[in-house]
Amino acid sequence: MTDKIHFMKMHGVGNDYIFVDTELYPIADPQAASIAWSQPHMGIGSDGLVLIGRSTEPDADFTMRIFNADGSEGLMCGNASRCIGKYVYESGLTRSTNIRLKTASGIKILQLAVDGNGIVETVTVDMLEPKLEDPSLFLAQGESLPDGVFVSMGNPHYIIFVDDIDKIDVALEGSRLEHHSRFPERCNIEFAQVMSQGIRMRVWERGSGITMACGTGACATAVAAAVTSRAGRRSRIIMDGGSLDIEWREQDGHVYLTGPATHVYDGEINLP
Repeated sequence: MTDKIHFMKMHGVGNDYIFVDTELYPIADPQAASIAWSQPHMGIGSDGLVLIGRSTEPDADFTMRIFNADGSEGLMCGNASRCIGKYVYESGLTRSTNIRLKTASGIKILQLAVDGNGIVETVTVDMLEPKLEDPSLFLAQGESLPDGVFVSMGNPHYIIFVDDIDKIDVALEGSRLEHHSRFPERCNIEFAQVMSQGIRMRVWERGSGITMACGTGACATAVAAAVTSRAGRRSRIIMDGGSLDIEWREQDGHVYLTGPATHVYDGEINLP
């Protein structure tokens, strides 16, 4: 195994990750690599590390593992999965515009919208069905939570609707709530304000802190808005890094996330 790793820096509406094709560059200690490389001044700078693999199972084409900036392993990332769809198609690893991606929270189907030059413009991800309650919230004891909606999109989210999102100290409140005693496995925290042009959302991601966008968080926010009658089943979620379109379909109960994926640059870095 070489000590020099080729990586791709990609982002989905500002949610940026370091992507490594592990078929070419296996990484023995991804936790350490994610911590070292995610640092903005001492490393590459990112919200975490994503490993792309080939699936050995017949029901999936590719695999994804995601590690947050603190080294903890995540379950799923909608923004990172769209970037994987762009990478595997544009690099010629597949000619299919329908990709089955195995994640820690199940197999996600990616539908690629490709232009006449073979460039992936947008990706729609079937995020499967949301779950609206988590038994651990009711089993754990501790101080009360501010009013909000718990939604699992394969990973946990707590959405708090506010009247003025600009008055929320996301760093202070998000970090406190991530480690709240009612969330024994920690939690992603979203603050959302319903506006005429869509739902404005800011996020504190478990293990990464404030990020410019969160795909699963956008899905969870759209579901929370629908179940509280703040919005219908289609929403545009407006985040610091851009917007994503979310549809919670009545036909199958699945949540579909649509948005762009952007390749920033390629590079090489030594293993930590």
